Amino acid sequence: MHEEWRQSRDSLAADACPGIPAYDDALAEYHAEAWSYLDDWASHGQAVLDINTAARHAPSTLDPPPTATTAPAPGRASTVRR
Repeated sequence: MHEEWRQSRDSLAADACPGIPAYDDALAEYHAEAWSYLDDWASHGQAVLDINTAARHAPSTLDPPPTATTAPAPGRASTVRR
């Protein structure tokens, strides 16, 4: 959206600046389009941040589960001599 604003701004006359109706109209249109995105962020932004925090602190499903290196293999008796 910002890139569209830059293109709109760059297509205006060279003397277009704040206070000139053509510039102000283009800027008002850009702001009007941005409101829905800002409203979404205001409504749901904290949930997105909470999900990100939870995901960063959760154990990875890609890591293998911890194994006990001292446990005997399943089905085998321990061969420790005393």
